[in-house]
Amino acid sequence: MFLNLQEEYKKTDIQAVIDQLEQDLVGLAPVKSRIKEIAALLLVQRLRKTLGLGMGSAPVGLHMSFTGSPGTGKTAVATRMADILYKLGYIRKGHLITVTRDDLVGQYIGHTAPKTKEVLKRAMGGVLFIDEAYYLYKPDNERDYGAEAIEILLQVMENQREDLVVIFAGYKDRMDSFYESNPGLSSRVANHIDFPDYTPDELLQIARLMLEEQQYRLTQEAEQLLLEYIQRRKELPLFANARTITNAIDAARMRHANRMFNSGNRVLTKSDLVTIEAEDVRNSSLFDEVAK
Repeated sequence: MFLNLQEEYKKTDIQAVIDQLEQDLVGLAPVKSRIKEIAALLLVQRLRKTLGLGMGSAPVGLHMSFTGSPGTGKTAVATRMADILYKLGYIRKGHLITVTRDDLVGQYIGHTAPKTKEVLKRAMGGVLFIDEAYYLYKPDNERDYGAEAIEILLQVMENQREDLVVIFAGYKDRMDSFYESNPGLSSRVANHIDFPDYTPDELLQIARLMLEEQQYRLTQEAEQLLLEYIQRRKELPLFANARTITNAIDAARMRHANRMFNSGNRVLTKSDLVTIEAEDVRNSSLFDEVAK
């Protein structure tokens, strides 16, 4: 029996998911490359199973770890990964459930197990994405119930791995410590993907795409000022990549709207209503603080 790998690949419609990933997300070249590698491995493994090969070998590990700063696209990529796993037949539904510690861990004895099991029940057949997963483990607090949630997760990840994929996410250094403290957990996570921070130019490109979707445009001077804003903002605490840019764009739109409202009786054109001017960016408090 002969199989054309490219033809089998086309049948899965994975290429459409990969193309959408390329289109929707700026940058992230190493992440996109890793997703393609995982997709290729899973496809080949599925074809091997079809041919009756490797039936006695260990199954492909599907649980994953996404590490990186906030706003680097981890949730968006997890959504695409769920779609890929579904199209390849590794999960039954293809939905993504996103949770944090608060969704899994209770505040008193007997509360954690029901909460965790309810989340797992909703996630079955799909992907469970646990953001800031390191908060599940608090060794300095003897009365913390995060360890109980981890134990339940471990059991399900091992015993029902054909019906659930778990993705742990968070800052890389904290996630490394999290795995070091939980050897059983680390051994069950086969795929580790690190999400790099965006460059200023990539963040400017993201800003352009956001504004285009909202039917706005930047003047050339406003664009240069936004790039300067990005470069300065990256040096400050609590920078969150694309999330910070979203907030900056929202603030610029707010200042634009106020400028339109305060324009008196002047007749506004379509161009006025869609154009973000330099002053809409320059009036950010960031520039005020630098001026002081």
